[in-house]
Amino acid sequence: MEVNDGQGKVEMGSRLCPDWSEMTRECLLDIFSRLSHEQRWIGPMLVSKNWMNACFDPSLNTIFDLETRFLSFPESINWWTPEFEYNVDSFLRSVIDRSQGGLTEIRVRHCTDRSLSYASERCPKLEVLWIKSCPNVTDASMMNIASNCRNLKEVDISYSYGLSHESLTMLGRNCKNLKTLKRNQYPRLNPHMPTIIAPLDYLARYSKYGNVEAEIIARHMPQLKHLEFRYSTLTAQGLASVCEGCQDLEYMDLYGCIYLRSEEITTCTSSLNNLKEINKPNFMFPMAILRMSRPGNPRDE
Repeated sequence: MEVNDGQGKVEMGSRLCPDWSEMTRECLLDIFSRLSHEQRWIGPMLVSKNWMNACFDPSLNTIFDLETRFLSFPESINWWTPEFEYNVDSFLRSVIDRSQGGLTEIRVRHCTDRSLSYASERCPKLEVLWIKSCPNVTDASMMNIASNCRNLKEVDISYSYGLSHESLTMLGRNCKNLKTLKRNQYPRLNPHMPTIIAPLDYLARYSKYGNVEAEIIARHMPQLKHLEFRYSTLTAQGLASVCEGCQDLEYMDLYGCIYLRSEEITTCTSSLNNLKEINKPNFMFPMAILRMSRPGNPRDE
Protein backbone atom coordinates (compact mmCIF):
# COMPACT_ATOMS: atom_id res chain seq x y z
CA MET A 1 0.00 0.00 0.00
CA GLU A 2 1.25 3.50 -0.86
CA VAL A 3 0.51 6.47 1.40
CA ASN A 4 1.62 10.02 0.78
CA ASP A 5 3.08 11.35 4.05
CA GLY A 6 2.86 15.02 2.91
CA GLN A 7 6.64 15.40 2.73
CA GLY A 8 7.30 14.22 -0.79
CA LYS A 9 7.70 10.56 0.19
CA VAL A 10 5.65 7.46 -0.33
CA GLU A 11 5.50 4.61 2.14
CA MET A 12 5.78 1.22 0.44
CA GLY A 13 5.55 -1.52 3.02
CA SER A 14 8.33 -0.83 5.51
CA ARG A 15 10.40 1.34 3.11
CA LEU A 16 10.26 5.04 2.35
CA CYS A 17 10.94 5.95 -1.31
CA PRO A 18 11.32 9.49 -2.65
CA ASP A 19 8.59 10.84 -4.89
CA TRP A 20 10.79 11.87 -7.84
CA SER A 21 8.00 13.80 -9.52
CA GLU A 22 8.08 16.33 -6.67
CA MET A 23 11.75 17.29 -7.03
CA THR A 24 12.41 21.03 -7.09
CA ARG A 25 12.83 22.72 -10.48
CA GLU A 26 16.43 23.59 -9.64
CA CYS A 27 17.27 19.92 -9.06
CA LEU A 28 15.49 18.85 -12.23
CA LEU A 29 17.33 21.42 -14.33
CA ASP A 30 20.66 20.31 -12.90
CA ILE A 31 19.92 16.67 -13.73
CA PHE A 32 18.39 17.29 -17.16
CA SER A 33 21.28 19.50 -18.21
CA ARG A 34 23.42 16.37 -18.30
CA LEU A 35 21.16 14.74 -20.89
CA SER A 36 20.93 15.24 -24.65
CA HIS A 37 17.77 16.51 -26.32
CA GLU A 38 16.97 12.99 -27.46
CA GLN A 39 17.43 11.55 -23.98
CA ARG A 40 15.03 14.13 -22.58
CA TRP A 41 12.43 13.36 -25.26
CA ILE A 42 12.38 9.62 -24.58
CA GLY A 43 12.77 9.89 -20.81
CA PRO A 44 12.00 12.82 -18.47
CA MET A 45 9.38 14.41 -20.72
CA LEU A 46 7.22 11.31 -20.38
CA VAL A 47 7.31 11.12 -16.58
CA SER A 48 5.06 13.99 -15.54
CA LYS A 49 3.88 17.46 -16.53
CA ASN A 50 6.29 18.94 -14.01
CA TRP A 51 9.23 17.17 -15.62
CA MET A 52 8.06 18.05 -19.12
CA ASN A 53 7.84 21.75 -18.22
CA ALA A 54 11.36 21.61 -16.81
CA CYS A 55 12.60 20.17 -20.12
CA PHE A 56 11.14 23.22 -21.86
CA ASP A 57 13.22 25.62 -19.76
CA PRO A 58 15.23 27.99 -22.01
CA SER A 59 18.44 27.19 -20.13
CA LEU A 60 18.22 23.58 -21.38
CA ASN A 61 17.70 24.63 -24.97
CA THR A 62 20.73 26.73 -25.80
CA ILE A 63 22.34 23.92 -27.85
CA PHE A 64 20.67 21.82 -30.54
CA ASP A 65 22.97 18.97 -31.59
CA LEU A 66 21.77 16.08 -33.76
CA GLU A 67 25.18 15.36 -35.27
CA THR A 68 26.03 12.61 -32.79
CA ARG A 69 22.66 11.03 -33.55
CA PHE A 70 23.36 11.01 -37.29
CA LEU A 71 26.80 9.54 -36.73
CA SER A 72 25.39 6.69 -34.66
CA PHE A 73 23.32 5.33 -37.57
CA PRO A 74 24.34 4.07 -41.03
CA GLU A 75 23.54 6.63 -43.70
CA SER A 76 20.27 6.04 -45.52
CA ILE A 77 18.71 7.26 -48.74
CA ASN A 78 15.58 7.86 -46.65
CA TRP A 79 17.30 10.86 -45.09
CA TRP A 80 17.00 12.63 -48.43
CA THR A 81 13.20 12.61 -48.51
CA PRO A 82 10.81 15.54 -47.91
CA GLU A 83 9.22 13.63 -45.03
CA PHE A 84 12.51 13.28 -43.18
CA GLU A 85 13.35 16.94 -43.75
CA TYR A 86 9.95 17.94 -42.39
CA ASN A 87 10.61 16.03 -39.17
CA VAL A 88 14.04 17.60 -38.75
CA ASP A 89 12.61 21.08 -39.38
CA SER A 90 9.85 20.51 -36.84
CA PHE A 91 12.30 19.35 -34.19
CA LEU A 92 14.60 22.31 -34.77
CA ARG A 93 11.76 24.85 -34.71
CA SER A 94 10.45 23.44 -31.42
CA VAL A 95 13.86 23.84 -29.78
CA ILE A 96 14.16 27.37 -31.18
CA ASP A 97 10.85 28.26 -29.54
CA ARG A 98 11.91 26.79 -26.21
CA SER A 99 15.21 28.64 -26.24
CA GLN A 100 13.39 32.00 -26.30
CA GLY A 101 16.20 33.57 -28.28
CA GLY A 102 19.01 31.91 -26.32
CA LEU A 103 20.04 29.24 -28.84
CA THR A 104 23.80 29.49 -29.45
CA GLU A 105 24.64 26.25 -31.30
CA ILE A 106 22.91 24.32 -34.08
CA ARG A 107 24.35 21.06 -35.43
CA VAL A 108 21.97 19.34 -37.79
CA ARG A 109 21.62 17.66 -41.17
CA HIS A 110 18.78 17.64 -43.69
CA CYS A 111 17.03 20.76 -42.48
CA THR A 112 15.63 23.24 -45.03
CA ASP A 113 15.20 26.95 -45.57
CA ARG A 114 12.01 26.77 -43.49
CA SER A 115 13.71 26.07 -40.18
CA LEU A 116 16.91 27.96 -40.97
CA SER A 117 15.05 31.18 -41.78
CA TYR A 118 13.08 30.64 -38.58
CA ALA A 119 16.38 30.38 -36.69
CA SER A 120 17.71 33.55 -38.31
CA GLU A 121 14.73 35.51 -36.99
CA ARG A 122 14.81 34.15 -33.44
CA CYS A 123 18.41 33.23 -32.62
CA PRO A 124 20.52 36.42 -32.62
CA LYS A 125 23.01 34.82 -30.21
CA LEU A 126 23.87 31.96 -32.57
CA GLU A 127 27.60 31.21 -32.58
CA VAL A 128 27.89 27.73 -34.12
CA LEU A 129 26.00 26.57 -37.21
CA TRP A 130 26.51 23.12 -38.74
CA ILE A 131 24.15 22.37 -41.62
CA LYS A 132 25.86 19.50 -43.38
CA SER A 133 24.07 17.58 -46.16
CA CYS A 134 21.15 20.00 -46.40
CA PRO A 135 20.10 19.93 -50.07
CA ASN A 136 17.20 22.34 -49.53
CA VAL A 137 19.09 25.05 -47.69
CA THR A 138 19.77 27.86 -50.16
CA ASP A 139 21.44 31.25 -50.29
CA ALA A 140 18.14 32.89 -49.31
CA SER A 141 18.09 31.53 -45.77
CA MET A 142 21.87 31.74 -45.36
CA MET A 143 21.76 35.44 -46.20
CA ASN A 144 19.17 35.89 -43.45
CA ILE A 145 21.49 34.06 -41.07
CA ALA A 146 24.44 36.24 -42.07
CA SER A 147 22.39 39.42 -41.61
CA ASN A 148 20.83 38.56 -38.24
CA CYS A 149 23.32 36.22 -36.55
CA ARG A 150 26.49 38.27 -36.63
CA ASN A 151 28.08 36.53 -33.65
CA LEU A 152 28.79 33.38 -35.66
CA LYS A 153 32.19 31.89 -34.88
CA GLU A 154 31.94 28.50 -36.59
CA VAL A 155 30.10 27.49 -39.76
CA ASP A 156 29.97 24.09 -41.45
CA ILE A 157 28.18 24.05 -44.82
CA SER A 158 29.78 20.84 -46.08
CA TYR A 159 27.85 18.83 -48.69
CA SER A 160 25.11 21.46 -48.86
CA TYR A 161 25.12 22.08 -52.58
CA GLY A 162 22.21 24.51 -52.59
CA LEU A 163 24.61 27.14 -51.24
CA SER A 164 26.79 29.15 -53.58
CA HIS A 165 29.64 31.62 -53.24
CA GLU A 166 27.00 34.29 -52.49
CA SER A 167 26.50 32.79 -49.04
CA LEU A 168 30.23 32.93 -48.38
CA THR A 169 30.30 36.57 -49.40
CA MET A 170 27.49 37.49 -47.01
CA LEU A 171 29.01 35.51 -44.14
CA GLY A 172 32.36 37.18 -44.66
CA ARG A 173 30.92 40.68 -44.83
CA ASN A 174 28.67 40.39 -41.78
CA CYS A 175 30.22 37.82 -39.41
CA LYS A 176 33.55 39.29 -38.40
CA ASN A 177 33.97 36.85 -35.49
CA LEU A 178 33.98 33.82 -37.82
CA LYS A 179 37.05 31.70 -37.05
CA THR A 180 36.12 28.28 -38.48
CA LEU A 181 34.72 27.53 -41.93
CA LYS A 182 34.09 24.04 -43.32
CA ARG A 183 33.17 23.83 -46.99
CA ASN A 184 33.87 20.18 -47.77
CA GLN A 185 32.55 18.32 -50.81
CA TYR A 186 31.68 14.66 -51.24
CA PRO A 187 34.60 12.61 -52.64
CA ARG A 188 34.48 11.80 -56.33
CA LEU A 189 37.84 10.33 -57.24
CA ASN A 190 38.88 8.17 -54.30
CA PRO A 191 38.48 4.39 -54.76
CA HIS A 192 39.16 3.77 -51.07
CA MET A 193 36.04 5.60 -49.90
CA PRO A 194 32.77 3.71 -49.30
CA THR A 195 29.74 4.23 -51.47
CA ILE A 196 27.98 7.50 -50.70
CA ILE A 197 24.32 7.24 -49.79
CA ALA A 198 22.82 10.19 -51.65
CA PRO A 199 20.80 10.83 -54.82
CA LEU A 200 23.03 10.67 -57.86
CA ASP A 201 21.62 13.86 -59.38
CA TYR A 202 22.38 15.69 -56.15
CA LEU A 203 26.00 14.53 -56.08
CA ALA A 204 26.44 15.97 -59.56
CA ARG A 205 25.57 19.42 -58.21
CA TYR A 206 28.81 19.81 -56.23
CA SER A 207 30.46 23.23 -56.36
CA LYS A 208 32.79 23.53 -59.33
CA TYR A 209 34.01 26.99 -58.37
CA GLY A 210 36.70 26.22 -55.83
CA ASN A 211 38.90 29.13 -56.89
CA VAL A 212 36.03 31.62 -56.83
CA GLU A 213 35.12 30.57 -53.30
CA ALA A 214 38.77 30.72 -52.27
CA GLU A 215 39.07 34.30 -53.48
CA ILE A 216 35.93 35.31 -51.59
CA ILE A 217 37.26 33.70 -48.41
CA ALA A 218 40.57 35.49 -48.85
CA ARG A 219 38.87 38.84 -49.39
CA HIS A 220 36.16 38.70 -46.74
CA MET A 221 37.40 36.27 -44.05
CA PRO A 222 40.95 37.32 -43.14
CA GLN A 223 40.32 36.39 -39.50
CA LEU A 224 39.88 32.65 -40.18
CA LYS A 225 41.95 30.20 -38.16
CA HIS A 226 40.44 26.90 -39.32
CA LEU A 227 39.52 26.13 -42.95
CA GLU A 228 38.34 22.85 -44.48
CA PHE A 229 38.12 22.51 -48.27
CA ARG A 230 38.08 18.72 -48.77
CA TYR A 231 37.56 17.48 -52.34
CA SER A 232 37.32 21.00 -53.70
CA THR A 233 38.19 21.93 -57.29
CA LEU A 234 40.69 24.35 -55.79
CA THR A 235 43.90 24.92 -57.78
CA ALA A 236 47.19 26.58 -56.89
CA GLN A 237 45.75 29.96 -57.89
CA GLY A 238 42.92 29.70 -55.37
CA LEU A 239 45.16 28.33 -52.63
CA ALA A 240 47.57 31.21 -53.12
CA SER A 241 44.69 33.66 -52.66
CA VAL A 242 43.64 32.02 -49.39
CA CYS A 243 47.16 31.96 -48.01
CA GLU A 244 47.68 35.60 -48.90
CA GLY A 245 44.38 36.80 -47.46
CA CYS A 246 44.10 34.57 -44.36
CA GLN A 247 47.42 34.97 -42.62
CA ASP A 248 46.09 33.79 -39.23
CA LEU A 249 45.26 30.26 -40.41
CA GLU A 250 46.30 27.56 -37.96
CA TYR A 251 44.65 24.54 -39.59
CA MET A 252 43.87 23.74 -43.21
CA ASP A 253 42.31 20.60 -44.67
CA LEU A 254 42.92 20.09 -48.40
CA TYR A 255 42.37 16.36 -48.52
CA GLY A 256 41.03 15.19 -51.86
CA CYS A 257 41.92 18.41 -53.71
CA ILE A 258 43.28 16.54 -56.72
CA TYR A 259 44.12 19.65 -58.73
CA LEU A 260 46.85 20.61 -56.27
CA ARG A 261 50.41 19.35 -56.38
CA SER A 262 52.56 18.81 -53.33
CA GLU A 263 55.12 21.44 -54.29
CA GLU A 264 52.38 23.99 -54.93
CA ILE A 265 50.93 23.44 -51.47
CA THR A 266 54.36 23.85 -49.89
CA THR A 267 55.02 27.07 -51.78
CA CYS A 268 51.62 28.65 -51.10
CA THR A 269 51.53 27.83 -47.39
CA SER A 270 55.12 28.86 -46.66
CA SER A 271 53.92 32.37 -45.72
CA LEU A 272 51.50 31.10 -43.04
CA ASN A 273 53.56 31.54 -39.90
CA ASN A 274 50.76 30.41 -37.58
CA LEU A 275 49.92 27.23 -39.50
CA LYS A 276 50.15 24.27 -37.11
CA GLU A 277 48.60 21.49 -39.19
CA ILE A 278 47.70 20.89 -42.81
CA ASN A 279 45.92 17.83 -44.17
CA LYS A 280 47.18 17.33 -47.72
CA PRO A 281 45.74 15.28 -50.57
CA ASN A 282 46.92 11.69 -50.85
CA PHE A 283 48.97 11.94 -54.01
CA MET A 284 49.41 8.14 -54.19
CA PHE A 285 45.74 7.42 -55.01
CA PRO A 286 45.13 6.30 -58.61
CA MET A 287 42.40 8.09 -60.50
CA ALA A 288 39.17 6.13 -60.31
CA ILE A 289 35.54 7.12 -60.39
CA LEU A 290 33.84 6.58 -57.04
CA ARG A 291 30.69 4.49 -57.07
CA MET A 292 27.63 6.51 -56.18
CA SER A 293 24.36 5.07 -54.95
CA ARG A 294 21.13 5.76 -56.77
CA PRO A 295 17.90 6.68 -54.96
CA GLY A 296 15.46 3.83 -54.63
CA ASN A 297 18.08 1.09 -54.59
CA PRO A 298 16.98 -1.34 -51.81
CA ARG A 299 20.58 -2.24 -51.09
CA ASP A 300 21.25 1.33 -49.99
CA GLU A 301 18.33 1.71 -47.61
